[in-house]
Amino acid sequence: MAKRVAVILSGCGVYDGTEIHEASAVLVHLSRAGAKVQMFAPNADQMHVVNHCEGKPTEEKRNILQESARIARGDVADMAKLDVSAFDAVIIPGGFGVAKNLSDWAVKNKDCTVLPQLEKIIKAFHKAGKPLGMCCISPILAVKLLPGCEVTVGQDEECEKFPYAKTAGVLKEMGCKHVNKDVGEAHVDVKNKLVTTCAFMCNASFHQIFDGIGVLVKETLILA
Repeated sequence: MAKRVAVILSGCGVYDGTEIHEASAVLVHLSRAGAKVQMFAPNADQMHVVNHCEGKPTEEKRNILQESARIARGDVADMAKLDVSAFDAVIIPGGFGVAKNLSDWAVKNKDCTVLPQLEKIIKAFHKAGKPLGMCCISPILAVKLLPGCEVTVGQDEECEKFPYAKTAGVLKEMGCKHVNKDVGEAHVDVKNKLVTTCAFMCNASFHQIFDGIGVLVKETLILA
């Protein structure tokens, strides 16, 4: 029987929403594995809108659900309608939308809070023993909500290849175990049924990001 997977989006575009290439990689790998996918997003305004040519915020306002529909080709549901019992797993791609729209990590860092609606969903999947897959920066959600969990956001020593490695140190301060992994790998926290991969936390090529997310999808489906 095909696995049923919920994919949670946070907008459209790396600087203020879901990282598009990560979302696409997740969807392609799930499709190839024969999974049945439904995408979800919060029906709320983004924290802000960023001009992706300049990397600067604008005065414009956009809705997270409507922006996520660009990735979902229109087939995206309000996250408030996500019924955990209807799915075998959930995967959350990265992008600054995770840190701005699904949480306030971008502002409060380790003192952040997770969107209450999403907090309930993540805890419900965890309580039901259903796997969670998280790419790039999205493992911060698990670290905040699942004390003592194991994650990877790549490496914990900053270098040209891993320019955001300091994030690993912050996650350790929050009480998780960070496991160093390369871009083509994923870490599986068997106890918590949590699978993570660094994706664009690594300065890597598109095909390497794609392949690493493929490992995450494979391991998540195995746990399901």
